[in-house]
Amino acid sequence: MSWRGSSTFSDRIFACLPYLLPIVEVFMYGRFLLTQFPVLQVIFLPLMPLLTVYYGVRYAGLIIFFLLFIFVIRNEKISHFVRFNTMQAILLDIVIFLFGVLTDLVGLVPAGNFAIQTLSTTIFLGILGAAIYSVVQSLLGRYAEIPAISDAVYMQLPR
Repeated sequence: MSWRGSSTFSDRIFACLPYLLPIVEVFMYGRFLLTQFPVLQVIFLPLMPLLTVYYGVRYAGLIIFFLLFIFVIRNEKISHFVRFNTMQAILLDIVIFLFGVLTDLVGLVPAGNFAIQTLSTTIFLGILGAAIYSVVQSLLGRYAEIPAISDAVYMQLPR
């Protein structure tokens, strides 16, 4: 949608960067799928240094979350396009957290291993698909409309 204003090339690049947060965060849910299909591990090969640093620093996700929220989303000097995509990436990260709570609850059930594997793979594919879709849309200068997530972004993001 172009009615919200045009986006510059730098805005498009900066709008893609926050999606690294959900991509890195969802990596741990892909362990079942990636062990069954090792060829898919090639996708994450360029992100391995980032994954090492992210999982090596305690509370890295929480720190990045607050930095993005305070310095990007609440800064009205930054274009709406970048703030929209940043908020959407944060909401995808919150979805990952909520599914993490759900998998912890399912793990309490005896013989829930198959359910955890299925749920983890679903989370991994869903978030990875949404993030890749959003990055492509951002590179094209379009707002990525994800049902329910984008609606929540519009409610939270000041224009």
